[in-house]
Parts: sequence; structure tokens; C-alpha cells
Amino acid sequence: MRLSRILLIVLLACQWPALSHADGLVMVRTSLTFPEAMLTLQESIREHGYTVSRVQRVDIGLTGMGYKTDKYRIVFAGKHDEIREIVDKVPELVAYMPPKISIFAEGGQTILVTAHPSLYAGIAGDRIDPVIFDRWESDLLSILHDVRTAE
Repeated sequence: MRLSRILLIVLLACQWPALSHADGLVMVRTSLTFPEAMLTLQESIREHGYTVSRVQRVDIGLTGMGYKTDKYRIVFAGKHDEIREIVDKVPELVAYMPPKISIFAEGGQTILVTAHPSLYAGIAGDRIDPVIFDRWESDLLSILHDVRTAE
């Protein structure tokens, strides 16, 4: 049920051509093919000083549950020292770290969805300097802009 709710939010957000915010999510779509969008995403993440720690396939599990999906991955990225500091000071965030960007193909477009960094800041409260989450937001929006506007 939760997956279908998230997919519904994503599908509704796809009606807007630029960056969209909904329920703490940031969404963007691009006309790049899935492989091109994935490559652009990972390059931009690195150019912004972050490390791609893992890419997880999701499409196999979804098709096994009966969903029709093209390609679907989750890209985990962050800065090791920042993530360690955040998890040490705010153990409640361990399940959310490192931040993730979901990327999936839908027809001739590719969609990217991630949690807005303000969600992490809200959980962390005053235990983490909010400047970190402000920078994450700026970098995230820049990364997604790079993918959305790439040709």
C-alpha cells in the first residue's frame, strides 16, 4: 500500500515539468533515457563532492511482486564523515543515511525522487548544525537540475 501511495505521488508530480516538492519529497523528470540519466546523476553527485556508496536494484523485486516496471534503482550518496557525525549525534537518522535518490524509467522519461533534506533537519533538531542540511538542499537541487537539463 505504501509503495502504491509513493508511486501515485510520483505520477501526479510528473505533471509538472520542473522540480516539484510534495509531502517532503523532491521530484524531477527528464527526457534522458534511464542509462543517460543514471550516468548524469552519478557524475553530478561526484562533482558536488559526494560519494556514491551504493546503487541498489529495485526493479527485480517489484516485478517479482507483480508490478510492471522498466528500470528502477536507488542511489545512496553522501560524505562519509558527515554521515558518521549525523548518525553518532542523531541515532534516529541511521535508517535514512546515507541519503538516497530513487531513479526509474517511465515510458520515454526518467523520474528522480528523494526526501527533502529538511526532513532530516526536522528529526535532528538542534543536535546537528542546520548549515549541513542547508548545503545538502542546495547541492541536491543543483544535482537534480543537472540531470533535468542535461541533453
